[in-house]
Amino acid sequence: MTVQTPQLKHRFRGYFPVVIDVETAGFNPKSDALLEIAAVTLKLDEIGLMVPDQTFHFHVEPFEGANLEPAALEFNGIDPYCALRGALGETEVMKELCKGVRKAQKAADCQRSVIVAHNAAFDQNFVNAAIERAAIKRTPFHPFVSFDTTSLSALAFGQTVLVKACRAAGISFDQAEAHSALYDAGKTAELFCTIVNKWQALGGWPVLEPTQEMSDQDHKLI
Repeated sequence: MTVQTPQLKHRFRGYFPVVIDVETAGFNPKSDALLEIAAVTLKLDEIGLMVPDQTFHFHVEPFEGANLEPAALEFNGIDPYCALRGALGETEVMKELCKGVRKAQKAADCQRSVIVAHNAAFDQNFVNAAIERAAIKRTPFHPFVSFDTTSLSALAFGQTVLVKACRAAGISFDQAEAHSALYDAGKTAELFCTIVNKWQALGGWPVLEPTQEMSDQDHKLI
């Protein structure tokens, strides 16, 4: 078996990891507004370490008829109708996001994008609901597979809260910047990369590129 330059398409069985964070006007993805979304794509550097790559960031106008929970707005400090936000319509945002992710996914020669997030089910449900409202048929995201940094951080560092997990991993975290989708997505990306790279350093992933000589069983192990 020939060991060659590591490629992202082999790291997660053809999945393309995309770190997502959303800020919302409540907890119900069907009825509550999506107000901000950020996404960070990842790549392997020349020595096979996972690092952040591209960042996508949008402020989002509440969809027609969306519920805005006062407690949620007070928590994240977002004024949904502030013109200075430069918010775009939800359909436009999701189409642009899916277009950018699909392009990056294709460049990495991956088959499907998978959402990486802290408490991933929350972010994934809001992304899926927004994609459904936008009637996007070619979504790059897997509808239910996700990588949750909450669970990974509990395993790696004994912490489940994002700020505590980051600090345990040696990643700086400014709580004054928290609850911004852009900031939280960036820190979640750093955290995920740290965990993946730490596991690799411990010998947890064989950095191998499949060749024609590899058996079917070898392919399943990668």
